[in-house]
Amino acid sequence: MKKLVLKKSELSSTGRVYRIPYEQVLNSAQYAAVMHTNGPALVLAGAGTGKTRTLTYRVARLVEDGVDPSAILLLTFTRKAAAEMLRRSSALLDGRCERVAGGTFHSFAFSILRRFGLQGRDADDLSSDRRTATSVMDQADAEDVMNMVRGRFDVAKIKKRFPQKGTLYAMYSRSVNTGTPLTDVINEEYSQFVDETPRISEVLRGYNEYKRANGLFDYDDLLLYLLAMTKHEEIGPILRKQFRYVMVDEYQDTNKLQHNIILGLAGTNGNVMVVGDDAQSIYSFRGADVRNIHAVPDSFEHCAVIRLEHNYRSTQPILDVCNSILRDAPNMFEKELFSEMKEGDQPMLISATNERQQSSFVMQQILELRENGTPLSEIAVLFRSGFLSFDLEIELGKANIPFRKFGGLRFAEAAHVKDLLARVRLTENPRDVISWYRVLLQLPGVGQKTAQAVIDAMQTEADPLSRPEHSWGSTGKGASAIAGMASMLARVRAIMDPLERLRSIADAYRPTLEKAYDDHPKRWKDIETVVGIGGRYTTVEEFLADIALDPPTESLDDIDADDGENEFVTLSTIHSAKGLEWNTVFLIWVNEGRLPSARSAESEASLEEERRLLYVACTRAKERLYLTYPAVMLEWQNSDVLGRPSRFLDTVTAECIQQYYLTEGGE
Repeated sequence: MKKLVLKKSELSSTGRVYRIPYEQVLNSAQYAAVMHTNGPALVLAGAGTGKTRTLTYRVARLVEDGVDPSAILLLTFTRKAAAEMLRRSSALLDGRCERVAGGTFHSFAFSILRRFGLQGRDADDLSSDRRTATSVMDQADAEDVMNMVRGRFDVAKIKKRFPQKGTLYAMYSRSVNTGTPLTDVINEEYSQFVDETPRISEVLRGYNEYKRANGLFDYDDLLLYLLAMTKHEEIGPILRKQFRYVMVDEYQDTNKLQHNIILGLAGTNGNVMVVGDDAQSIYSFRGADVRNIHAVPDSFEHCAVIRLEHNYRSTQPILDVCNSILRDAPNMFEKELFSEMKEGDQPMLISATNERQQSSFVMQQILELRENGTPLSEIAVLFRSGFLSFDLEIELGKANIPFRKFGGLRFAEAAHVKDLLARVRLTENPRDVISWYRVLLQLPGVGQKTAQAVIDAMQTEADPLSRPEHSWGSTGKGASAIAGMASMLARVRAIMDPLERLRSIADAYRPTLEKAYDDHPKRWKDIETVVGIGGRYTTVEEFLADIALDPPTESLDDIDADDGENEFVTLSTIHSAKGLEWNTVFLIWVNEGRLPSARSAESEASLEEERRLLYVACTRAKERLYLTYPAVMLEWQNSDVLGRPSRFLDTVTAECIQQYYLTEGGE
């Protein structure tokens, strides 16, 4: 009989035998994070240091050590990120990793809502027939509800301007997510409306009352609900007992509410591991607070701090510039990125005479790079704000260089898709007021007054679809159309198969689509795609929750695009580029007053976030980095405004970056 020999790669330094040779495939810092089991830990993962790899291997290692996968909770900022990590963990180990609980804060909150219902969330204020009829609204729907409530306060009669629905919702959401009193939010960010603070408060109270009365949850309600559940005397201990190992990705992007949720889920001495990089905290406009990641070591007793500094993306010359940008940053965790790729092109700082010369230079360099074998897909041009690329777009167009500028509406926000989804939502929650409002206004003979009257009448019924032939007080052509719509919805909600239900609703919607939109053939292809996506789900409820909680970031036009162009240069704001990487990165308009923006000078916190924006942009580059700035920023009444490089480059020495000045003949 052959003697069995244990391979050295399977034996860890702890003496534990593993199927995966963790100690061999991970660097020492990654290994320390992966092998951490009990107690809190903060993993400071610098740009390009293998953050996802570390999380993936830790999930696999916990499962391999016998931890029940359902006891592991992995929270990320996109469902796609969570799914990818669990897929990679399963590929490393086995299918057990797929049973790990993963998703966004909002999707996790929704799963808890489905599991425990409205316990602890003003349940006593809701009649029993409404406790399970809940709809999750996306931001556009929430703003429409806000607008409906706003209209009840006769704001049109106010002599002074009153905030529109989007501004009101932004005020409310900012207050909830940051834990800032509404009065402070208005004073600090919407000072023009300070005199209207009392009335704004009334509108927001009405908005919350309306949601509770009609089974509506917005994104913020989901987080508030989840926080309440962590504090609930019965449910809180259940959650902490089940989810014994909590992991959170991109912790620098959490807001105060999310931070408090993690504290509640983990408990004082919980097994929580948060992973992030304070140097990449750039989303304060969404409520993210860099102080959350800074507070982690003090929030838990005996918190381990593990630094990932070995960068696998960029050459050392690029990292030298990145490290220099952060060198004078106050209140930051110490971190120095290093690479095994010691040699490489030195980054360049290029002064152009004006914007047009800057655009011409970037265009010429792109053409040269392509001629020398760099694919266009490996080239990106980044900028602080979208308008800063307008001139460059023209120049690239003249040179026939294909490019795509990232941003725009998500497909679920397109009008015709929202029309369809409103009908689908009503089959799940017939008391969804905002969906009724959207659908009714598309019916012949129904105007705003009739729609509001019908909705008010419907609110007296627990199930408005139980009497589909009812006209709800309307008369004439409108009464017939309303009854026909209700009958259709009542009929199709009995169809349990998501694909068949969506097909039926889409077929009924098609005449409206053809009447409302000139380009209805193109839009119908979008509808067909949505129906196909919904048909992949087990239930319609799950489909609607995913659309509301994490809609696809690409438009349907992008999904179905067949323009024959497979390669393009990426034009992107820095915010949209986070998490991505390219062989060559051009960062344009690196001017004082543009990066940092002039508005950031109002506070040190804003100014430091601009520093981090520059850092994030530079860390996207793998082999080449070009920073450009126009020496003349603009012309105003024949007086040129001279530009100078960003103050954040003052600490970058000449040894780290080559400086050039463009002339009419070139460099």
